[in-house]
Amino acid sequence: MSMAGNLRKVTHLGKVGNLRKVARLTRRRPRVDLSHPARSPLGSSVVNCVTYREGVREPAGSDLVDAVERVRKHGDGFVWLGLHEPTDQEFAGIAELFDLHPLAVEDAVEAHQRPKLERYGETLFAVFKTVCYVEHEELTATSEVVNTGEIMVFTGEDFVITVRHGMHGSLGPLREELESDREQLSKGPAAVLHAIADHVVDDYLHVTDAVQADIDQVEMDVFAENGARADPGRIYQLKRELLELKRAVVPLGRPVEELATRPIRVVGPEIQTYFRDVFDHLMRAKEQIAAFDELLNSILQAHLAQVTVAQNEDMRKITAWAAVIAVPTMVCGVYGMNFDHMPELHWTFGYPLVLAVISIACLALYRGFRRNGWL
Repeated sequence: MSMAGNLRKVTHLGKVGNLRKVARLTRRRPRVDLSHPARSPLGSSVVNCVTYREGVREPAGSDLVDAVERVRKHGDGFVWLGLHEPTDQEFAGIAELFDLHPLAVEDAVEAHQRPKLERYGETLFAVFKTVCYVEHEELTATSEVVNTGEIMVFTGEDFVITVRHGMHGSLGPLREELESDREQLSKGPAAVLHAIADHVVDDYLHVTDAVQADIDQVEMDVFAENGARADPGRIYQLKRELLELKRAVVPLGRPVEELATRPIRVVGPEIQTYFRDVFDHLMRAKEQIAAFDELLNSILQAHLAQVTVAQNEDMRKITAWAAVIAVPTMVCGVYGMNFDHMPELHWTFGYPLVLAVISIACLALYRGFRRNGWL
């Protein structure tokens, strides 16, 4: 649809009252930049609404509708609308204004989606899983290591809508970084989509580096002198958290590859070059996670082997002491049968002789087991 046609569509929506609904929605909640937690009151779904023209941020307008009208009237620039966990009612007017597909809108509101890339007409809908490392002094069987969230991105010819879920993964610093690079931002909404993808993948690499430190610590504990006493719950916990990270990283490979290689109208060839770099970083994170998974399996097997060896050593010690104790038990059992005619029963030195034989036999068994490493 041409820019003039889009403008007529917006005007028509205003006639039937839908634009007024969107205008009321954007005025109802203050625009708050969630990149600064101190200025992030809960309940503000509209994070920011900014218009960019030739890579420069324009002064704030009255509301979202005015910003869209100006962009489509002049035929250049784009609007970047940021939302944080909007409700169905809050998103309904926005979806109608930008002609967003109902299925994509449902995914953006409900969240808990798998990383993906979908095309709805001239609009791209991308889902990214954000991750952050949860700091902890000591890893335990219940420690949270990886926390996840989501960023949904609607990308059109003259707009970018970001919908964020979770209390991390703020795009405020990213927006500031983009605004400092006028040349990159002037490439349009695709540049914003690339910046978000690059930001998310860079976080993957940071988290994998932090997880590696936890894995190294667990490995040192397992292979320490008393490694058999290490808590296997920590290993299982790391594997569970690594699985959460894997669910965020692995499914994103195909969407990023499509953005880097396949012709897409919204994403020009110049931006696709940048997506190839993102894809390389994503493959690096994917390979690290696969290596961590194999390493944790090896550590767990080594720990189980150590436990088995320790149990075998304990059993050998128990068996050796049982053999030593069996000698006096047998001798005393024989002499405890109370027969009248038994060897040396009435001899004066019979009792000391039996004790001496028992002591010598026990000492010989003890030295033999000690020499063989059983005791």
